[in-house]
Amino acid sequence: MAELEGSVVLVVGASGVLGAEIARLLETKGSTVVRAGRNPDHLAGPDTLLGDLTDETAAATLVAAAVSAHDRLDGVVIAAGVVAFGPASEVTDETLRRLFEVNALAPIRLIREVSPHLAASATAGGKPFIVTMSGIVSETPTAGLAAYSAAKAALAAFVQAGSRELRRSGIRVLDARPGHTETGLATRAIAGTAPAFPPGLDPSAVAQRIVRGIVDDEKDLPSGAF
Repeated sequence: MAELEGSVVLVVGASGVLGAEIARLLETKGSTVVRAGRNPDHLAGPDTLLGDLTDETAAATLVAAAVSAHDRLDGVVIAAGVVAFGPASEVTDETLRRLFEVNALAPIRLIREVSPHLAASATAGGKPFIVTMSGIVSETPTAGLAAYSAAKAALAAFVQAGSRELRRSGIRVLDARPGHTETGLATRAIAGTAPAFPPGLDPSAVAQRIVRGIVDDEKDLPSGAF
C-alpha cells in the first residue's frame, strides 16, 4: 500500500474538473500537491504552476519548478487533455498537432523528465508513481474520434512498454481508462461538435477510484474498473 502522507505530487491538468478533484483527494491523504494547468483562474492552492503543453519545453519547466520548490517529487498525475470530433477524412494538420502534442507527446515528455526524480524517491525508500489517463478510446478506438483515439492509443502503448522499464527503478505507472466522464471536455473540443453522448461517469467517482488505485498499488485501471 502506498503511503501518501508527506509525499509531494505534481498534478498536471489540475485546472480541469478531474485533475482538480484528484488534487483535492490527494491532499486529504496527506500529500503536498503542486497544481499545474493552463488556466490560472481554475487553479487553487498554495503551489500552482502555469504551463501550455503544446510547448515542447513545458514538461521540463513544470517538473523543474516543482522539484525546486520541494526538493523532491514522489508522484505525478497527468490529467490534462484535449478532444476533437469529426470524420477521419477531414481532420486538419493543426488539429492533429494539438491532439498529439497534448494527449501523447506532453505526457511522454513529463514521464521522461520526472523519472530521475521518482527514481531518487524510490532509492530514499518511497513508493513513487505516475498516473496517466489514456481513456477508454485507447481500448476501443471510436468513429468520429479517430485522431483523438490514435493520440490516446499512442500514450497507452508508450506507458505499457515504458512501465516495464521504469519498474526496475522502483517507479509504478498506473494507466486509467475511464469511459466518457462529465468533465465538460466534450463541450470544449478543439474541432468539431460532440455527438449526443449518453450520461457519463461522475468525475468525483472517477477521481476517487484513481486515488484508491494509487493507494492500493494498482498498475492498471481498465474501463471495466470504473
